[in-house]
Amino acid sequence: MAEVKNKQVILKDYVSAGLPKECDMVVVATTTKLKLKEGSTGPISGFGVAKVLESKDAKFKQGDLVWGMTGWEEYSLITSNDYLFKIPTTDVPLSYYTGVLGMPGMTAYAGFYEICSPKKGETVFVSAASGAVGQLVGQFAKLVGCYVVGSAGSKDKVDLLKNKFGFDEAFNYKEEPNLDAALKRYFPDGIDIYFENVGGKMLDAVLVNMKIGGRISVCGMISQYNLVLPEGVHNLMYVVSKQLRMEGFIVSKYFPHYGKFLELVLPHIKEGTITYMEDVVEGLENAPSALLGLFAGRNVGKQVVVVSRE
Repeated sequence: MAEVKNKQVILKDYVSAGLPKECDMVVVATTTKLKLKEGSTGPISGFGVAKVLESKDAKFKQGDLVWGMTGWEEYSLITSNDYLFKIPTTDVPLSYYTGVLGMPGMTAYAGFYEICSPKKGETVFVSAASGAVGQLVGQFAKLVGCYVVGSAGSKDKVDLLKNKFGFDEAFNYKEEPNLDAALKRYFPDGIDIYFENVGGKMLDAVLVNMKIGGRISVCGMISQYNLVLPEGVHNLMYVVSKQLRMEGFIVSKYFPHYGKFLELVLPHIKEGTITYMEDVVEGLENAPSALLGLFAGRNVGKQVVVVSRE
């Protein structure tokens, strides 16, 4: 295809410890044929929604809308379709394919349904519950008929969990000097399922409060990502004494289940029985600050950066 002007967000250098800072990233402008020039630096990658301009893959044709792994740039050359999916319907916002109908939705589905095998009447705890994944796990739990409690980092987020997403209870972990006591308050008989997003002190407190035979799905540990020396977990012995099953997972393993996932979720979205929130930022130039805002808790729901509305 013809040469195009292309903006990219790239890292200036390697990030040797912790998370990048905004000053580690820069927006550059190039003229390109949708391929990297020899010796150039590639953009940061992430999940996005795109329109196919040209394709040599029979699965995709010009004009198709797709979601999957793309670059933080206006135009991307995608050389592998392993993580690329054709968008089946446009009667929901396209941005949903970066969230509830994309990777975060699949993450919530896989971690909750495939790993934890929930049953009606069970008790469920979700940490970082107002995020793109956590808000969906809580709603999935209510669809099954579970009692669900979420934790978040502000009063506004706690109110959203209870009043918009339908959690039975929620609490602000920053206002709880004793997480063990907080969990005993909301789960006097213990926790059947824990959807783990945080790690550290929260995981330590949860292990004490799990029921015998409980299941823990480990999606992430955001409290540990920027620590030079990660915190230790002191209560792992409860994995043995309570006969817990604790399993970490990478969502790409479950991408073959995408059709099954859509059959479950799309009707609920169209009926309004699943609610979803996005935090939208306009412009590729604002992508670095939006990324770092995730780790400061500034976003509510899925953080979306709009590169182009065409």
